[in-house]
Amino acid sequence: MNFIDRMKELAKKDLKTIVLPESDDVRILKGAEIVINEGFANIILLGNETDITKKANENNIDLKNIQIIDPQNSEKLDYYTETLYELRKEKGLSYEEARKLLLENTRYFGTMMVKVGDADGLVSGASHPTSDTLRPALQIIKGAKGVKTVSAFFIMVLNDKEFGEDGVMIFADCGMNENPDSEALSDIAISSSKSFNELVSSQAVPKVAMLSYSTKGSAKSELTEKVVSATNLVKEKCPDLLVDGEMQLDSAIVPEVAKLKAPESKIAGNANILIFPDLNSGNIGYKLTQRFAHAQAYGPLCQGLDKPVNDLSRGCSSEDVAGIVAITAVQAKK
Repeated sequence: MNFIDRMKELAKKDLKTIVLPESDDVRILKGAEIVINEGFANIILLGNETDITKKANENNIDLKNIQIIDPQNSEKLDYYTETLYELRKEKGLSYEEARKLLLENTRYFGTMMVKVGDADGLVSGASHPTSDTLRPALQIIKGAKGVKTVSAFFIMVLNDKEFGEDGVMIFADCGMNENPDSEALSDIAISSSKSFNELVSSQAVPKVAMLSYSTKGSAKSELTEKVVSATNLVKEKCPDLLVDGEMQLDSAIVPEVAKLKAPESKIAGNANILIFPDLNSGNIGYKLTQRFAHAQAYGPLCQGLDKPVNDLSRGCSSEDVAGIVAITAVQAKK
C-alpha cells in the first residue's frame, strides 16, 4: 500500500470534515468528488451554490453528499465576525474589517470554521499563493500549546526505497520560515519528528539530520555554528530523539559516506528526516528531489498549528487535492 492510500485508510477510521475554500477551481471540485466517492472525509465547499453547481455540471462532477456554504448568507457570519474581531482587535482590526474579510476572502471564512470547530481542517492553495493560506491560519488558529515555531514540511515519497522509511522522508522547513535561528530550527526538528510518527510511521524511529555544508566541523562559520547550536538544543529538549548535526546531505543518507565523515553518528547515514538550515536550501532541496528523482512531494504541510491547515501547490492535480485532504484528515485525529 502506497503512502497516500495508507493515509486514506487511516482517515476512514474516524471521518473528519475538511473545508475547501477554492470552489471556483475545477481541480478542487474534482478532488472533492474523489474524497466523497472513496469515503475518507466529509467535505465543505465555500462559495455561491448556483455558481459551484453550474461549474460542476459543466465538468461532469457529482457533488452529491458535499455541503456547500455561501459566506454571503451564512447564519454563522455574525458569530464568526465577532470571534475574528475579538481575536484581532488588539492588532487594530475593526469589527467592520473583520466582517469584510470573512465576506470577501473564503480562506478567512474557512479558517474561522476550523477555529470554532465547524470543520476539522482546511486545504487551500490551488489558485492562491502559500501566504494566502498560511496568513489566516497564523492569525486565527495560531500555534498549539507549547509550540513556539509553526513550520512547514514536505512528505517526500521516493521510488528508491532504500532511503528514509521505505522511501518516505520528511523535509523541513521548506515553505514558511525564511531564516530560522537556532532556537526555531530546533523547534522545527522536534515538530518534524512528531509529524513523522503521526503520518509516516508510528512504529519507526525518527532519525533527524540537521543539514549543513559541513559535517562535524569540517568547516566553521556563522552558518555552521547555527546548525551546531540547533542540534545541541534539540538534544537538550528531547534527549531521547535520535538527532545529529551538523551534517552534509551525503553523510545524512548514505551509510558508506557516514562511516567516513561521521563514524560515531547515531544516524549512521540512515536519516529519515532532513532539517534544512533555511528556506532557500529547503525549497531548492525538495524541488531537486521531486524533479531529478521523480519523487512525489506532498506539501507544504503545516506543523505546530493547533488545528490542521495545509497548502496546495498551484500546479496540483485533483488527485493531489484528494491526497492532501487525506493527510489533513489524519492530522485532525490527534
